[in-house]
Amino acid sequence: MEIVIKVHYAFPDPPKGRIMKPSVLGEKYDKIAQWWNDRHIESSYGVEQFERAVGYTAGGGTALDVGCGAGGRFVRILQSNGYKVTGLDVSEEMIRLASLNHPQEVFIHQDICSWETSQKFNFIVAWDSIFHLPLDMHKPVLEKLCQLLDDDGVLIYTFGDGSGGGTSEWRGDTFYHSTIGITANIQILLDNGLALMHLELDQYPETHVYVIATKQLR
Repeated sequence: MEIVIKVHYAFPDPPKGRIMKPSVLGEKYDKIAQWWNDRHIESSYGVEQFERAVGYTAGGGTALDVGCGAGGRFVRILQSNGYKVTGLDVSEEMIRLASLNHPQEVFIHQDICSWETSQKFNFIVAWDSIFHLPLDMHKPVLEKLCQLLDDDGVLIYTFGDGSGGGTSEWRGDTFYHSTIGITANIQILLDNGLALMHLELDQYPETHVYVIATKQLR
């Protein structure tokens, strides 16, 4: 069964108390982790876009999946292209399930905002994950992903065409989401030495945007 999450991002900035701490977000996803796993393990959602990004690589090396959830389709594609995968997620239960689904890979229960590593990656994906960031963390997190990308590496991630943050109801719970929009995202990529390869509103008229960019050789 294919499950597609569609989020409308154009919200005014919420009061400070409404911004969701990573630990709280992780607990919310803990509650739905098994449901998520059961419905996404064989999903084709985003596969065409993801394979487009992989097509810009020579294959092989190290890959980072930010907001990896329980793993599944993207991890399998990376494995089939010779990548060793590191997955990162704020949900402890998602990480547990991902480790069971892909025991040969590395999965870490961490928040991308605070996580630090000296490792560089040849491929980085953040599919439908960084929209949960506080609005003021989009720039530093995207800059971090650019810095973690090795020369000639490929980055694919999604965000919303709009600006601001807010909350919405899903699966009987409240989730925070935010976006800084297309222009700001592209400027950050360019400022950090990446070249834009593909940008698309792939669920139009929904505001879902995905970008593929490559790290220029220094």
